[in-house]
Amino acid sequence: MTDQPDYKSTVFLPVTDFPMKAGLAQKEPAILARWEAMNLYGKLRQRRAGRERFILHDGPPYANGDIHMGHAMNKVLKDIIVRSQSLLGKDAPYVPGWDCHGLPIEWKIEEEYRKKKLNKDEVPASEFRAQCRAYADKWVDVQKEQFKRLGIMGDWEDPYLTMKYDAEATIVGELLKFAQSGQLYRGAKPVMWSPVEKTALAEAEVEYEDVVSTQIDVAFEIMEAPNAPELQKLIDGGNKLYAVIWTTTPWTIPVNQALAYGEDVEYLLVDGVSDADGNYNQYLVAEALLQPFMERVAGQKWPPVNEDGSLKEPLWSVFQASTDQPWRIKGAQLAGAIACHPMHTLGGFFAKPRPFLPGDFVTTDAGTGLVHMAPDHGEDDFELCKAHGINPVFAVEGDGKYRADWAWLGGQGSVINPKFVSKDGPICTDLREAGALLAASDDFRHSYPHSWRSKAKIIFRCTPQWFIPMDRPSGGLPAMADEATVEGATNGATLRDLALDAIQNTRWVPERSINRIRSMVEGRPDWVISRQRAWGVPIALYVHRKSGDYLVDPAVNARIVEAFRQGGADAWFGADHQALLGPDYDLADYEVVNDILDVWFDSGSTHSFVVEGRYGEGVRADLYIEGSDQHRGWFQSSLLESCGTRGRAPYAAVLTHGFALDGNGRKMSKSLGNVVDPLKIIGESGADILRVWAASADYFDDIRIGKEVLAGASDAYRKLRNTFRYLLGALSDFSEEERVAPADMPELERYMLHLLAGLDAELRGVVDRAADSENWLEFSRYTRALMDFANSDLSAFFFDIRKDCLYCDAKGDPKRRAYRTVLDTLFHALVRYAAPIIPFTAEEVWQSRFPSDEESVHFLEWPEVDADWADADLGDRWANLRSEREQVNEAIEPLRREKIIRSSLEADVSMGKIVPSNGVNFAEIAIVARVEMGVGDGIVVRPSEWHKCGRCWRLLPEVTEDGALCDRCDTVLKA
Repeated sequence: MTDQPDYKSTVFLPVTDFPMKAGLAQKEPAILARWEAMNLYGKLRQRRAGRERFILHDGPPYANGDIHMGHAMNKVLKDIIVRSQSLLGKDAPYVPGWDCHGLPIEWKIEEEYRKKKLNKDEVPASEFRAQCRAYADKWVDVQKEQFKRLGIMGDWEDPYLTMKYDAEATIVGELLKFAQSGQLYRGAKPVMWSPVEKTALAEAEVEYEDVVSTQIDVAFEIMEAPNAPELQKLIDGGNKLYAVIWTTTPWTIPVNQALAYGEDVEYLLVDGVSDADGNYNQYLVAEALLQPFMERVAGQKWPPVNEDGSLKEPLWSVFQASTDQPWRIKGAQLAGAIACHPMHTLGGFFAKPRPFLPGDFVTTDAGTGLVHMAPDHGEDDFELCKAHGINPVFAVEGDGKYRADWAWLGGQGSVINPKFVSKDGPICTDLREAGALLAASDDFRHSYPHSWRSKAKIIFRCTPQWFIPMDRPSGGLPAMADEATVEGATNGATLRDLALDAIQNTRWVPERSINRIRSMVEGRPDWVISRQRAWGVPIALYVHRKSGDYLVDPAVNARIVEAFRQGGADAWFGADHQALLGPDYDLADYEVVNDILDVWFDSGSTHSFVVEGRYGEGVRADLYIEGSDQHRGWFQSSLLESCGTRGRAPYAAVLTHGFALDGNGRKMSKSLGNVVDPLKIIGESGADILRVWAASADYFDDIRIGKEVLAGASDAYRKLRNTFRYLLGALSDFSEEERVAPADMPELERYMLHLLAGLDAELRGVVDRAADSENWLEFSRYTRALMDFANSDLSAFFFDIRKDCLYCDAKGDPKRRAYRTVLDTLFHALVRYAAPIIPFTAEEVWQSRFPSDEESVHFLEWPEVDADWADADLGDRWANLRSEREQVNEAIEPLRREKIIRSSLEADVSMGKIVPSNGVNFAEIAIVARVEMGVGDGIVVRPSEWHKCGRCWRLLPEVTEDGALCDRCDTVLKA
């Protein structure tokens, strides 16, 4: 044949200017600029005004550096949730915010001082605070632009900052609510203290790292044991008896005040090294810990044996009584016993007797079964000693050195310096010379708390601090009797009770996360809210110099709050305090408190000036969402603050996500060189790619990001983009006159509507809490379902089958009209579904079809998908047809690989089975020339003997020769 006609111009090919290549890095800034110019967020608020509100309250990041991958993941997930709620038709505002006070920012200013060899303490406090404010301001502006570049939609013109005057006034107002209700006290208790930063730290400001410490065994001579006759008899006979303690904090020995024993622990006496006169000392240790003790102090296995198995003459042995039985005593017999400090010759504090005290925390897990007590440096120590009238001595200063007047090592330290506390350091050297050091080694590996900011080790240090009690009844207190400050609090309820009840009445996503916060609240100590720093909201209290009570007066409190509202925190530090006190009080009678608030109290109070402050008193957030570390941080501080002032949680639900790790599953670290920079990804690939990654991952656990992971996200994005490109092209001239009712559509189109109804229900189950789905907020499921539908159900199935209809049927053909009607329905649904995930691309898609300077895809609401489209019987039938289609495609593939046929259109298929098709042309579904059913066994494929139509390329019986027209194409062209 020669000179076949070219029918290309007669085929109705898709037409669109929407590019296959995304070019997101270049396009997204322009789209962002358009949104800002049209005031997208403001107009959306206007359009949703009066609707049901959904409030996601933003947890404030610190304003102190460029955003990292954790920031990016967190903010993207928040934005996806907020946009999806808006898509449901709700008024879903988003107010971004920043933590601007506290150590993270103050530390940065101090770092700048250290570089210039300046001393922070020599700079006027007001000047230092002004520098902190300017530093925070700078980074708020930087981070704001970076978050906006991610496509985060929110009230960027009026974010909340904890350093705004109104915010600081509200924070101090929340503190004064605690004061008025009697939920505040000042006391000296051991708290986590950073000697480097010279301040108390919250649990959330602490991270744990493995360290190698010095472990020592120290002997305290027993002077009296009135309830242990065997011991007392030995003492009276001139024997030297010692209680042995084991510790990994040698620096606490100079502050020892007692020894603790376990009442049910069995203790043994063992012989020690003889003195110059050949007299053995006896040492008291727990029987269960004898072997590790002997191995530490004697440097040999226990018991010591010769090669022939006989016992060696030991340097150490179990002390034998006349009965030849080891001397055992029950711990309870140590009641009333007294020891002396190894350095008792120094006199004064060290010469005082060290009593033996019963401790229920004493175990035989490690050590010697006896524990030395330093109430300045341990919570158990403090409580036990306090119960027996032993008070802290405050020997260790804020910088970790012993105070200058301390008799042993005064002015020396720091106590966290490895050289200072090593086996050859001054503490061990002095103990060794006193004959009290039985063993010392610098090889004990264990987990130890560090400041997450300075990375330096912390200590427990007893200092006067302000606390919010966890177990003091919050109702019925005199100061609260006439005040309605605590909603929902009942007489006898404690803050712990209220918090645990609130936890039970909050939805936790995933469900398992409730266990984490519940266990933390059940076991947490009183909340230490004071810090010895300069940058923050002061604890604005007046303490009576004689009584020690803080002033509770609503009128004074109102003046304090108003002063903060006018001048911020600086209004306190430079205040006319007599004017704030008013005429009823004399400033000379009061101490002005200048400690600042724990920054977690700041952020824990944000619900009061963001949620209630903007949306009304009593309103609470629908959702908080942060990383899993915030169970001990913001989730908990917000819970405690709100329960203490309102008797309930500040949130209805809490979502916890994991951390962003590198491609190998490691924590990102500059030292490892494995940091993945979100700003670099945006600059190279675009924000929508990063958003696809965040939305696709199972973010309830830690998630990885690296080249391979991003390549997968890019590929998934590309496929979805191509789906939109096809839809835009196929609908280029679609009009309402073309629309066909579902009842008049072919089965395939009705099947696609059935699948769309199923997808819609699944996606709504993720987005809409009212759907009561167990998959609520599981956007990895949402994203996978959307991507799978676009790839498997549309591109690889529906589009593939119907492209012949689209290209070659007459424009007015009912089947083609039905197909395009479904395509239009799909377009309107898919662009909406995709908008929360890929907002830039969704906008580009929408504007490609419906260009407008005033409209946006993000004004749209959830698509109208009729639940009646779901048809189980239809779905089952077509699921079977698709399964058979796949088997046919598998049978065709070998012929295509061997180039026996070039396309499935050239194949004839015979099948042993008959596939119930309800009148559907299975050859059209399988995209083959013809199908014969009930012929032979299995599936047999062979090249078709029919000729190919020159226009539609189908092989049909009526085509007389290759290139001629089939009946359909002939009719279309004639028309």
